[in-house]
Amino acid sequence: MEIYTVGGAIRDGLLGLPVQDRDFVVVGATPEMMVEQGYLPVGKDFPVFLHPQTHDEYALARTERKSAPGYKGFIVHSAPDVTLVEDLGRRDFTVNAIAQSESGEYIDPYHGRVDLDKRVFRHVSAAFAEDPVRILRAARFMARFTDFSIAPETMDLMRRMVDAGEVDHLVAERVWQELARGLMEQRPARMFDTLRECGALARLMPEVDALFGVPQSAQYHPEIDTGVHTLMALDYAARAQFDLPVRFATLSHDLGKAATPPELWPDHPGHEERGVALVKQLCGRLRVPGECRDLAIITARYHGEIHRIKQLSPSALVDLFEALDAFRRPQRLDNILLACLADARGRPGYEAVAYAPSEYMRCMLHNAQRIDVAEIVAASSRSDDIGRRIREARIAALVQAGDEDKQEGAN
Repeated sequence: MEIYTVGGAIRDGLLGLPVQDRDFVVVGATPEMMVEQGYLPVGKDFPVFLHPQTHDEYALARTERKSAPGYKGFIVHSAPDVTLVEDLGRRDFTVNAIAQSESGEYIDPYHGRVDLDKRVFRHVSAAFAEDPVRILRAARFMARFTDFSIAPETMDLMRRMVDAGEVDHLVAERVWQELARGLMEQRPARMFDTLRECGALARLMPEVDALFGVPQSAQYHPEIDTGVHTLMALDYAARAQFDLPVRFATLSHDLGKAATPPELWPDHPGHEERGVALVKQLCGRLRVPGECRDLAIITARYHGEIHRIKQLSPSALVDLFEALDAFRRPQRLDNILLACLADARGRPGYEAVAYAPSEYMRCMLHNAQRIDVAEIVAASSRSDDIGRRIREARIAALVQAGDEDKQEGAN
């Protein structure tokens, strides 16, 4: 029985990056032998075991043969006679097909170290085309390894896979899992550029793909379209280390512009309302988790009003706070404002421009919250009148705050 370290741990170690998880492949063993040595079996589709002390994953060497469309259509063969080279040959990219023995020797039959030096993702064999998840992994790796490129022959193969309908067999949960991981990488825009280049974006996220070629509003840079702006905003959100719901809301905030009739370009009136339906459609198809979905919907609907916040009357401002549920959920308002900030800075020359609506909106919310709700409730003789009186008190508080600001400015 021989044990080798494989996959991402080897790749990242050779690149000088921190190694998060270590995976091992075991050659010449049977499941019974692993159990006898105390390993805990956990694999459902093929033999994988947890080390009794470290809990690292140890998989028996295996080969795979395509049996049906999609990423689950495989027949797995695992036996003591499967060699290390055969096991490495089923992997996706050459840079992930490097093994290291317990003595420290590298086994690199597919020249992965050469491709590491070249900073290239290259498929190991034609078997790459048998698993459409590899297209998503390639795109995610591009978001993580920002100085890498995809080998031309690998990109050509990815295009042929898309044309053959392979990505259409991916289940929503797996697509979202890979997209969510890519959104949290250093340059998530590179993931969507890669998906678009091979044609997968139009099949998996047509709502996002449709943004490319749609002009921005006239007051912004006409030389970049809405798709480019969206990816610039997304990369800003990544640089600012915003969390996943904010990044997804940033990605989907302008979907309604693609549904704007061309005769209404470039101002896109009403794109916020149109965007809500498209965000719901996208989230429903990919089964996006509720926190991400809800923030994306409310950001799509109200980001325009937030950008124009200083133009709103006190009454309209209270309406907006209520629509955002800001009085009960101020943390969600913070996340909405972060997505709006990314939107505002996702344009050439705007990366460091101050975003006034954030501070103004927090200040106005604070003023509206200063009212004494308990006093209003105690003074109300009718329970159905409490809501109206609270709303009126909040509006009055904002009017007063505005008057005080004007007096300060005059002095």
